[in-house]
Amino acid sequence: MSSSLSGVDHSLSGSGTLSDERYDELVAFRRDLHMHPEISREEFRTTAAIWSRLEKAGLRPREVPCGTGLICDIGDADGPRLALRADIDALPLPDTKNVPYRSTEPGRAHACGHDVHTTCVLGAGLVLADLAREGRLATPVRLIFQPAEEIMPGGALDMVKADVLDGVGRILAVHCDPKVEVGRIGLRTGSITSACDRLELSMDGPGGHTARPHLTTDLVMATAKMATELPAVLARRIDPRGGLSLVWGRIESGHAPNVIPQHAELEGTVRCLDLAAWHEAPDLIHEIVDQISSMYRAKWEVTYQRGVPPVVNDADSAELLRDAMTARFGAHCVEDTEQSLGGEDFSWYLEHVPGALARLGVRPVGDPVVRDLHRGDFDADEQAIRVGAELFVQAVQLS
Repeated sequence: MSSSLSGVDHSLSGSGTLSDERYDELVAFRRDLHMHPEISREEFRTTAAIWSRLEKAGLRPREVPCGTGLICDIGDADGPRLALRADIDALPLPDTKNVPYRSTEPGRAHACGHDVHTTCVLGAGLVLADLAREGRLATPVRLIFQPAEEIMPGGALDMVKADVLDGVGRILAVHCDPKVEVGRIGLRTGSITSACDRLELSMDGPGGHTARPHLTTDLVMATAKMATELPAVLARRIDPRGGLSLVWGRIESGHAPNVIPQHAELEGTVRCLDLAAWHEAPDLIHEIVDQISSMYRAKWEVTYQRGVPPVVNDADSAELLRDAMTARFGAHCVEDTEQSLGGEDFSWYLEHVPGALARLGVRPVGDPVVRDLHRGDFDADEQAIRVGAELFVQAVQLS
C-alpha cells in the first residue's frame, strides 16, 4: 500500500530527509521483513538483516545478551545519547491479506506493524550516519532493535537489564495506529497506553450432590460470585481516575448438572490507566479474593502475572516529537490522541529515562476502512516509513 505526501520535498538526503532511492530501499526492506515474520525470541533472520544493513552503512552494531535484537551507536558520545527504539517481533496469527509481500510463514504475521517500526528506526539510522560522517549530527544516537515485545513482561525488560540505556538521556519510539491517517502522528503527554497484567485464580473445596449444597463448598456459586464481585469491588476500591479494569476471558468449573465440583478456575486480564493504581492492584486483588472466598469456605490461589506498566510520556519528550513533526511536516500533522487500553513494553525504558511514544499514522488518506492491529488483514501505508524515519531524524537534530 502506498500513497503520496504532497507538499514535501524529499529529494535532498543531506537535509535529513529520505531520498527517493533510499525510501524505495526501505520499502523493500520492510516487505522482506513482512514476508518473513518471526515471533518473540525467534527473530534471528530479522536481527541478521538489520545487522547487515547497518554494517553496510559503516556502522558497528552490537549484540545484546537476549539472543536476538541489537543496538547501534551513531556519533561520538560527548553527551547523553538520544535512543530510538524499534520492536522487531511478529505475531502468531495467519496473514490473510492478498498482497505480493504476504507472509510466507504459516500462522505468523507482522500484524502489529513492528516491521514498520523497525524500518523507520533503520531508515533514521542510515540518514543519521550520513550526517555524522559530514560532521552535522547534533546529538549522539543509539538505535535499539528490541525483541519480544509481544510476550509479557516484554523484551524491553531484558534490554534494560542488559544496560542498553547506559549513557542514554532520552528515548523515543513510534507505534503504528490504523486510526490515524498516514502523514500524521498522534501525541499526548502523560499515559498513552495502559498497564496490562494477567490474572489466574483457582478455587477448591469439597464438592458433593446438588441435593445437599449445605454439606459442600458450593464452588459454582462461589465462582459466579467471584466473577461478578471482584471486578465490582475493585472499581470501588481504586480511584476511578486510575481506570482499573478486570475482564474475565475464561471461567471453568464442573462437568455434570447434579454434581457440585471440587475445583474452579478463572482467567482474565487486568488493565490500568494509572501507574500508582497499577502498583496497588495485586495486593488489593489478593485481599478481595480472600474476602469473597471466605464467604463460601473455599480455598483459593492467585497467580498474578505482571505485564507492563503504562507508557507515560514525559512532557519534554512529547514536545520534542511535536516540534520535530511540526518542523518537518507542519503543525497540522500532529493530532491529540486518546489513551489506549493496550499494553506496550516501551514503558519499561521510561522507568529509567524520560521519553515518549508517538502514534504513527498508517491508514491511507481517504480510506474509510480501519484495519485494526492484531488482525490478519492489517497493513500499513508505506509512506509511514518516510514519516517515521524523518520524524526521528528531525527530533535528533532538534534535541
